[in-house]
Amino acid sequence: MKKWIVAAAVVTALSGCAQLPDYASAVKTPPPAALVGNWQTFGPQRGLVSDQAKASLIITAEGDTLDCRQWQRVIAKPGKITYFDGEWVNVNNEVRVMPLELEGTELHYDKLIMQKVTQLSAECRKARDDLANAAAAKPVATAAPTAFDTDEEHQKKHKMTYIEKEKKPKN
Repeated sequence: MKKWIVAAAVVTALSGCAQLPDYASAVKTPPPAALVGNWQTFGPQRGLVSDQAKASLIITAEGDTLDCRQWQRVIAKPGKITYFDGEWVNVNNEVRVMPLELEGTELHYDKLIMQKVTQLSAECRKARDDLANAAAAKPVATAAPTAFDTDEEHQKKHKMTYIEKEKKPKN
């Protein structure tokens, strides 16, 4: 039995998985000034579903993010920047942990190469404004267990996933 536990631990350690128990446990951290701003893809990218798709990432000085993907519709996922496991990462509200690597003027993020832009696309600007309005309109919910939850039920309800980080070869 101990061999299986040790083997599982070794596989997890070698696979490059990052684990956060839940979104709230990721501490929003102000990012370096070089990361702050509006980032966007240009041209076809292997991390996008189509050659016509676009991706944008908004990073605020406070550490809030909005990952906005556009193709046939707009999908916008809020998140936050944190320094996790020795690197700057974006953690979205679905607890995907995606490293942010700045190489010169290009940001490598979630299999995308992005460049800083001054203006967001109209679709992403609308998505950002819609999310801000929705957040202002509803009260903040808590993930505290109810009186009827057992510890196990609470953990199942608020379980987060492992996200494998892409390993890049170092030159």
